[in-house]
Amino acid sequence: MWVFNNNSFVSAVEHRSDPSMLVVRARAEGDLERFFIDGEKITVEVHPERDYLFRTIVEKSRFAKVLVQHALGISYPNFKGSIANGDEDRHDAYLNVWSAMYTFQRWMSEKTKWPKNPKHGAKGTA
Repeated sequence: MWVFNNNSFVSAVEHRSDPSMLVVRARAEGDLERFFIDGEKITVEVHPERDYLFRTIVEKSRFAKVLVQHALGISYPNFKGSIANGDEDRHDAYLNVWSAMYTFQRWMSEKTKWPKNPKHGAKGTA
């Protein structure tokens, strides 16, 4: 699972030998600490030989609780606009992801001939 927050990006996968645990990974220093806003300590390991440089291991239930905290803390109408001034590198990286997924949406809508009902979502802003 990839999780993009306005101040952190993490990737979570199941631990190979303990299905109750997750390996939560980050590419930027400090992202794991910024993601875990529950006040509990995490131990970050650095793995220069791996695709994600920073890693921590946590219980799945803790990760789920932190996700809920982030969801309840959303207070912005535009995600990309919520990225702090001075964090242009993160903004630009997220914009690249947004662009790739917008292209994917266009490919999929052409492939499936969506929207089948032109009124569906016509007034929505999501």
